[in-house]
Amino acid sequence: MNIRFLLRAKRMAARPPSEAMFKMVVGIVLLCAILYGIERFIGWPEWLTPNEIKRVRPKPMD
Repeated sequence: MNIRFLLRAKRMAARPPSEAMFKMVVGIVLLCAILYGIERFIGWPEWLTPNEIKRVRPKPMD
């Protein structure tokens, strides 16, 4: 841990985030968990998979 983290923790302990901010963060975490569960159990749709890109590497100079 560095001093910046401790100062931020002290500030949050003195002035905790509002209830609306807490609900927003929990909502985002739940949305991410739902999306992960869908992707894990149902699978990733083929139409969302990007096309394979060939990467050309320069030849090393001798």
